[in-house]
Amino acid sequence: MPPRTRGGYTSSAPRRRPTGSERRRRVQLREVEPAADRDPVEHPQHDRDETEEVFEGAPGGPIDRCILRSFDKHIAAKIWVGEDRAPLKLVNHGAKLQLWELGMERSRIYETVHRSGLAPLTSCSHRVASRPMLSAFCERWQPETTTFHMPFGEMTITLDDVASILHIPVTGSMISFSQPLHADDANALLVELLGTTDVEASRETEQCRSPSVRLLWLRDHFSTITDASSDDDIVFATRAFLLHLVGCTLFADKSATSVAVVYLELFRDLSMVGSYAWGAACLAYLYRQLSIATRFEVRQLGGYLTLLQAWIYEHFPEMFSSPDMSYTESRPRALRWRPHVIPDSLPSVRERLDRLQISKVCWEPYVDHRAEHPLPDIAWYSGCIKCGQVVEPYHPERVLRQFGYIQTIPPRPFTPPRPDRSILLEQYWERWTDHVLTDQSRGRRCHYSGSGESVPEYMPWYDRISHRIVQPPQLRSAFTTDARSFPPSHAASTSDTHVARAFTILGHVISGGREQSADVFWAALNEAHGILAGSAEIAASHNTPSPAPASHSSPSPATRPLFSPPTFVYPPPASDDPPPLVVPPPPAAVAPPAPAAAPSAPASDCTASTTVYVRSKRKKNT
Repeated sequence: MPPRTRGGYTSSAPRRRPTGSERRRRVQLREVEPAADRDPVEHPQHDRDETEEVFEGAPGGPIDRCILRSFDKHIAAKIWVGEDRAPLKLVNHGAKLQLWELGMERSRIYETVHRSGLAPLTSCSHRVASRPMLSAFCERWQPETTTFHMPFGEMTITLDDVASILHIPVTGSMISFSQPLHADDANALLVELLGTTDVEASRETEQCRSPSVRLLWLRDHFSTITDASSDDDIVFATRAFLLHLVGCTLFADKSATSVAVVYLELFRDLSMVGSYAWGAACLAYLYRQLSIATRFEVRQLGGYLTLLQAWIYEHFPEMFSSPDMSYTESRPRALRWRPHVIPDSLPSVRERLDRLQISKVCWEPYVDHRAEHPLPDIAWYSGCIKCGQVVEPYHPERVLRQFGYIQTIPPRPFTPPRPDRSILLEQYWERWTDHVLTDQSRGRRCHYSGSGESVPEYMPWYDRISHRIVQPPQLRSAFTTDARSFPPSHAASTSDTHVARAFTILGHVISGGREQSADVFWAALNEAHGILAGSAEIAASHNTPSPAPASHSSPSPATRPLFSPPTFVYPPPASDDPPPLVVPPPPAAVAPPAPAAAPSAPASDCTASTTVYVRSKRKKNT
């Protein structure tokens, strides 16, 4: 008999299993409650469904995945179950900008670049980017909310950050392209706007295997043009320089060597270059690159990394930054910092962020910068930002603390419309003043500047929908001030984590100076040895508690340390030296046997006993 389908009809075809989409449609739906005391912000997509699927929680959070729906594919979810990846390869062209400088002999080109509003990019790009730091922050980026999910709440790069860090325009026309550019169209654009021959253009795009040109090719063909050249050559060189500039900065892609020809269309009319919202386009492009890099299989990060790195320096100055003391507020804030590569490994930075306290965050870093660059009103815009075919949501209501307001539970993040609805997006962006957060949506200001306050119900809600801790428990060092507390499962951690723990313990004890008991030093040494051995049992058996300085008890053979400390006796110090530290002799149970009699020796020499003489400068005198 033919099988009966769900609708009651029969079919001669064999019965098939339901597809994944059919199974998802069967999931029970529930109504979404509107956020309390909040006015929902109107967005371009008016046809958004008012129901959402019920998702099960993920290990380590989120418990409720109504927000982070794609968390299963996120790098943080993989790390939590033991699948890690190396630090991301970074695309940074800060050094290449120095290969094409505009001196006095190219003043006509510089004047056009200055009018475009992109001149600050020629000097504020960082030559160095820190892979562990940027990779650790990328692991906290969530594409659904376009924010970093920190242990205490959400943070993100805002249009105010872009305007203050880079000093490029964040208002103006939206950067849009009607359709993706093909190879033939790219060749025609190169011939028309750069004056190259069709053969040269075809050869270059074929070498790039895409509608792109190499940055090196632009420098070789146009960097030698000066004010003495013809007017047409200067126009061609100006367009080439601007294309090279945005390819090295705002729109750096993961090819690491080329730039898309489609951006050349923006420089067709050089008098209109300054009318674009370059800052908003840069932010949308960086949002997309961060979202792509959250996938486990991705190994590279593009976008303007100077913006991301300077943002980290501004908001976490005590953890990562190295300020330039010669900086003045008239320059872009990216020049306030000396970029450097932090010596920590990725697991170490990951754990530092897990333990980050809200008091260590600089929520309003541009207070001193407001006299030169006030807060732009467009920073309160809530909607979509666009860069060509890239459309990303922008949610200032999720990071109110970065504007000095008390953080409340934000509305649900919205899904941006398709890029082909460019007319709707451009109209929405042109009327951005109608889509800024109202005073009621902003709420109340913080009681103290930079306090990072939130309403009482915010953190319970955030714990439920977010993944606050990235480092899994079995890899966490759990270092405390007494340098003795480690989880039993630390033996399962990687070798670099072992070394980091051992150095942390030894560094903490050494920094205490000579005023500590020698037993503290030897207990730390035995504990570090146990950690490097990779076994929790060794670390526990070699960890002898430090006794009180006034009394010493003999350790049992089972708890005897691996290393037996010698007795340090310091010679009489010089008149300008501090009093020496005299450590009592070790207990009799662990004292070495008495040595054989030896001829007398001068007091300044070392005898054959276990007593060791040390100079006042803490160097052994053998």
